[in-house]
Amino acid sequence: MESRSTAGERIRHRVGYAGGAFDMFHVGHLNILRHAKSQCDYLIAGVVSDEVLLHTRGSAAVVPLAERLEIVRHISFVDEAVAETALDKLETWQRVGFDIYFKGDDWKGTERGHALEFTFADIGVEVVYFPYTITTASSALRRALDAVEIGCAHPQRAAESRPPNWGIGLDRARRRLGNDKS
Repeated sequence: MESRSTAGERIRHRVGYAGGAFDMFHVGHLNILRHAKSQCDYLIAGVVSDEVLLHTRGSAAVVPLAERLEIVRHISFVDEAVAETALDKLETWQRVGFDIYFKGDDWKGTERGHALEFTFADIGVEVVYFPYTITTASSALRRALDAVEIGCAHPQRAAESRPPNWGIGLDRARRRLGNDKS
């Protein structure tokens, strides 16, 4: 992406791309997008399509693609949100165009990460890894939802599958609303 300064010379803007499911949007997603924007001039967020999620993870998103796109589009540091419909990141680059590719550090040092870095090095795209937010992850939210669903039919199994701090947020909300019966 280029623009002209008042003197007429071309100025090169660094375009960043952060792809993700952004399902059940949480602070970890927000942190990745915030950090990505701090390292580029223009940030494109790629919201992974339901079809790609089914192929790569074997499960669909909880929140439909159109709604996930709408949420991400309205994050102040996202300049553009697009549906990520290709499995091949090079194909995404050809369609969208970017200089920096942001990815969670779970790919760093892996075969997938090395392949991504190698592919993008050939075309001059930098790969930047960000740490995940430990306290909140979509996988933990999905497990909590599964526990609630299991709990409808099997309350004991649901209770056993909950993480140790599962009810803390609920207790805090009850106290704030003055509905704490304890």
